[in-house]
Amino acid sequence: MHAQGREPMNSLLYFNLFRQTHMAAFKMNKNDHKSKLSLQAGIDVGSEELILVVRKNSKPFDPQKFTNTPSDRARLVKKLVKLPGIIVCMEATGIYHFDLAIALHDAGVSLMVVNPKASHNFAKVLMKNSKTDAVDANTLAEYAERMDFVAWTRPSNEKIALRCFSRRINSLTNQRAAAKNHLHALTASQETPKAVLNDAKLAITQLQKRIDRLAAEALVLIGKYPELTRMLQLLISIKGIAETSAIALMGELLLLPPDLTHREWVKFAGLDPKAFDSGKSVHKKTRMSKAGNRHIRSALYMPALSAKQHDPYVKAYFQHLVLDNGKKKLQALCAVMRKLLHAIHGMLKHNVPFDNTRFYTIPASAG
Repeated sequence: MHAQGREPMNSLLYFNLFRQTHMAAFKMNKNDHKSKLSLQAGIDVGSEELILVVRKNSKPFDPQKFTNTPSDRARLVKKLVKLPGIIVCMEATGIYHFDLAIALHDAGVSLMVVNPKASHNFAKVLMKNSKTDAVDANTLAEYAERMDFVAWTRPSNEKIALRCFSRRINSLTNQRAAAKNHLHALTASQETPKAVLNDAKLAITQLQKRIDRLAAEALVLIGKYPELTRMLQLLISIKGIAETSAIALMGELLLLPPDLTHREWVKFAGLDPKAFDSGKSVHKKTRMSKAGNRHIRSALYMPALSAKQHDPYVKAYFQHLVLDNGKKKLQALCAVMRKLLHAIHGMLKHNVPFDNTRFYTIPASAG
């Protein structure tokens, strides 16, 4: 029975009218949004060349080439500034994108810098069959069009300088390690001339002097800024982190977005575990993702190795993973690196020195 004077409403008709009305409104809002953000640009960055592709209303223009030099970067920035509302997307490609990113940011251009792995997987989703610089640039422009905009945070000049110091010191440290290995190989043979051995030793000595000189210059830079000085003092409160290791960590951690959580730090460093399970039969071992900044992992490796030898609480945690949980030593070391990164995040956030008693609770029976 229906109330008198009211006809029953067809529920299907009502649903269709409702759907059509709201879909029209959705399309209108979507189109309005696109009209505001109708321009995107992707820049494929190489050591010598920059490839620009601009998309307007989802249609790409022909790619344009620029050399990766100060003058041509300025010309590229000037071109993009003339396109109001444009969003530019590029990959984080070591050092080669950095000067362009700073120039675009300082010119007021909306910029997002994405992890190369993210753009690579995005291209897979789009089923891109070809891979050229122009195709990659267009893919980055489409990434800017389809994905949420995450603005690139420009680091201060002193933080950029400190990262230059840390990465150069890291490069020289790797060269010194290679030189030591070479010397060890030379000393294995009695036929190696003494002059050759002396030259190999001289190379190691010179590299060490260069490392010490750069570390001293980095410490002078840090001493000029209270924020950097505070961070240095907090880092060296951890057993296993000396000044050189602290410089290496600061050079990377200071350039991370300031609002990241400790878990996001771990993911950014590529220290997060990567599981691979599918169905009932595929169960691969969990591995470290290594999808982040390798320089952070490199800067944490020696401090973690030293801390698990000299700090009783870190050592107990390491042994707990190996002896009680059956982890391999390298897996346990990676876990120490990850937990150290958690600790550093908390130390810097709350401005407190390292408290090793909070790193791991040693069982009473082991005390």
